[in-house]
Amino acid sequence: MSTPETFLIAMTIIFSVPWLIWRLGRTDYYAPLVVVQILAGIVLGPGVLGRAFPDYYALVFNPAVVQSLNGIAWWAVMLFVMIAGIELDLKKAWAHRRESGITAGLALGTPLLFGAGAAAVLLGFDGWRGERAMTWQFVLGVGMACAVTALPILILLMEKLEVLRQPLGQRILRYASLDDVAIWGVLALILMDWERVGRQLAFLAAFAVAAWLYRRLMPRLAERDRWYVALIWLAACAFGADWSGLHFMVGAFLAGAVMDAEWFDQQRMDLLRHHVLLVVMPVFFLSTGLRTTWNVGGEAVFLVAALLLLASVVGKLAGVHLAGRILRWAPGEASVIGWLLQTKALIMIIFSNILLDKAIISSETFTALLLMAVASTMLTVPRVAPKLARLGALVRRAA
Repeated sequence: MSTPETFLIAMTIIFSVPWLIWRLGRTDYYAPLVVVQILAGIVLGPGVLGRAFPDYYALVFNPAVVQSLNGIAWWAVMLFVMIAGIELDLKKAWAHRRESGITAGLALGTPLLFGAGAAAVLLGFDGWRGERAMTWQFVLGVGMACAVTALPILILLMEKLEVLRQPLGQRILRYASLDDVAIWGVLALILMDWERVGRQLAFLAAFAVAAWLYRRLMPRLAERDRWYVALIWLAACAFGADWSGLHFMVGAFLAGAVMDAEWFDQQRMDLLRHHVLLVVMPVFFLSTGLRTTWNVGGEAVFLVAALLLLASVVGKLAGVHLAGRILRWAPGEASVIGWLLQTKALIMIIFSNILLDKAIISSETFTALLLMAVASTMLTVPRVAPKLARLGALVRRAA
């Protein structure tokens, strides 16, 4: 078969298999479509499908097809990260800075410490640290992966639970926004290349000037032109960050973070996020699945995933409950907020992909983190929905 024919077979598999599982299995309550797509990517990867049917796998996912899929995946995830940056609501976080700072700090810092402790345990065994990682990079990277909250997926789940536009949902968005900034800041620190620090400082200086000019330009444009200019800005920022050694995803986040959500119609932005998830993100999930490996043994990967999940969940809930005590929240409030902030999926997977690209974690650690992200996200709705049903007034309570 020609490469286009093989590519189209791969695309048919990518879009049909997860959708059929999600629709026929009626998994939406505990596993939204995005989670099923991530799981399908793992199953379609070399560790499962490639091992069971090596000839078929080599035919469909040959190097030419994988290269084409990777190009789509890169652009898809850059769009998604840019949207996440645009949706940051730092103005409201500043207006409620004491409450937001305490909650976001403890919700991020506590699971980071727990995750770093789990990473320290992994350092005692071969096969988990990346080839080019220094000890502090590995420990901090895995710790932050345990602390991540996936803002875009959190928005989707809160829409599903009908709390997004309620005071509780807006509070949680403030906490997640602050954590999102911290996540990308820590990532930039981990990726700082002291041999290329001149390039990185030059990029950051040029970005600061360009962002100032960009923010002056955008309000003067008609809205339809802003969408096109935003895409040009995204590509330029991603290129600059990758050229400097910081990774194109850092540039994509910075591109979105300096934009104001008010520049765009909210309904159109919601539709863009929806369409990116529908049309191109499944390709990213598949390309992520193609990177999973089980070379140290399937049982070991699952055990490490369970360790990381325990560190993530216990750390997040402990941090949010401590914030609730300091701020004197109502009974049950910390539990709901803690479980919602536990949502990971996409942002953690993107974060882990970057760590893998830079050889800070091994493929086995990446696989364990991927399994942890899926499990933590699948726990969210089943844990939160019954609590919200019992605590209806909590949804409408402002901070």
